[in-house]
Amino acid sequence: MYSEADLLPLSGLQHLAYCERQWALIHIEQQWAENRLTAEGRQMHDRAHQQREEWREGVHVSRGLAVRSLRLGFSGMVDVVEFHPKPEGRSQPFPVEYKHGRPKPNRCDEVQLCAQALCLEEMLSVKVPRGAIFYGQPRRRTEVVFDSVLRTETEAMAVRLHALYAARITPPADYSPKKCDRCSLLQVCLPQSAGKRRSVQSYLKRSLSIAPMDPEEAA
Repeated sequence: MYSEADLLPLSGLQHLAYCERQWALIHIEQQWAENRLTAEGRQMHDRAHQQREEWREGVHVSRGLAVRSLRLGFSGMVDVVEFHPKPEGRSQPFPVEYKHGRPKPNRCDEVQLCAQALCLEEMLSVKVPRGAIFYGQPRRRTEVVFDSVLRTETEAMAVRLHALYAARITPPADYSPKKCDRCSLLQVCLPQSAGKRRSVQSYLKRSLSIAPMDPEEAA
């Protein structure tokens, strides 16, 4: 169990799952830059949080709900949590995360949503089997099932998050056009030049005790 003082931002799990260097630049080196995509995404989140509480056809909708997990060591905010009525009387939480763009090639968005569900389970002592991600393109929800595979991947990512943060390691750049060219930190990271300057062998020595998570093992 972590203390309140040791909690890291839940949003960092999505950054870490998308690109470990991006996560380190934001959360260790405190670097940030905004581009059109991040600005539009921020505005989308702001709109989602405007009306805090709402009842819609018997469903209680809570926006901008603060959550945390002392077991996994992070805290953050859920864009929307729908509490659906159940016959036995207790409501069923259903987290919804808003994303400006399209679904990503990896599962970083699903990891973030699953982490929110794990927080809700710990705080409310209730099972949260599924949630959804609303993508601005194509403007519809994608349902996410929190199965054992996704839960294991999310918990492993939380462990790695704390290990890298404790070690204060910024991984070397690994240029990928599909990810890097859309990243707001492109000019801070300089992946095409920084990746060549840094010694991969030196990085491996520094992070010897923090072995990269094998996607197959996490699955």
